[in-house]
Amino acid sequence: MKLSILVATILISLLSCKKSETPAQPAADKLSEQKIINLTVDGNARSFIIYLPAGYNNAGKMPLIFVIHGGSGTPDGMINIANFKTISDRDKTVLVYPAGIQNNWNDGRPTPPNQLGINDVSFFNQVCDYMIANYSVDGARIYATGISNGGFMSSRLGCELSSRIAAIAVDAATIEATSIASSCNPGRPVPVIYIHGTTDPLVPFTGGVMTSGAGGTVLSHFQAVDKWVNINGCNTTPTITDLPDIANDGTTIKQRIYSGGTNGSEVVSYVILNGGHTWPQGYQYLPEAIIGKTSQDMNACEVIWAFFKRFRR
Repeated sequence: MKLSILVATILISLLSCKKSETPAQPAADKLSEQKIINLTVDGNARSFIIYLPAGYNNAGKMPLIFVIHGGSGTPDGMINIANFKTISDRDKTVLVYPAGIQNNWNDGRPTPPNQLGINDVSFFNQVCDYMIANYSVDGARIYATGISNGGFMSSRLGCELSSRIAAIAVDAATIEATSIASSCNPGRPVPVIYIHGTTDPLVPFTGGVMTSGAGGTVLSHFQAVDKWVNINGCNTTPTITDLPDIANDGTTIKQRIYSGGTNGSEVVSYVILNGGHTWPQGYQYLPEAIIGKTSQDMNACEVIWAFFKRFRR
């Protein structure tokens, strides 16, 4: 009898000491956030806009896309031209819109930062370090895309920063020919997209000496494509598809996919017949008489992101 009373007393004591446990609830999703970050890089004051998607606090390690403005452009202007924010919120992707020195990039051509000896490859490398250290960014899923001068810079990053950049997408640009292309030897395959209008009035589709902007000598669209096909070990015969002419805007797009590259890498060419120095379905930032037509037959942001998200470093 005494033993039964003792056991009952112990059980009651244990139950009374046990705290009620409720599962930890995740914090409420934060709203999207956009802000300017200022850094000193190699002794120079630098800045970039970051966009954190809605719910970024509960998203885990997120991919990051550098979206790089053209010559004389700005991060705000690039957001207008190539707005990835809808994609960012939907798929939980961090965006970085960086600012070039004197609104330009050292892409290998004689741009102002090139003449000043600015090391923009180092800048992007240090921004990668900053974003990984301060935000929930997956270092194996960092990508770069840009237009014009920003497109040439994306090509340079693919060549010289493959240790950080998982894939690139280049619009209205190719690769600087005399120093960048000739020495392009990344340490790993880099999946790439090149988008170029055949009537681009600023960056010649057929390559050669540029007569506008900073000048310089550049590869043609297909020379740039062939360069990466060779680097990545892709099939030299592409799968060719005419995209639907959904807009009837005087442009059409031919897609060429060079598959079978090392580690599953690919090279994709989008040739925009009658396309200008523009971002497909992006903002027509200058009149058509100056920069040519903006094709409405594909959404470049969606096409680029669908490509990027297949690859990691």
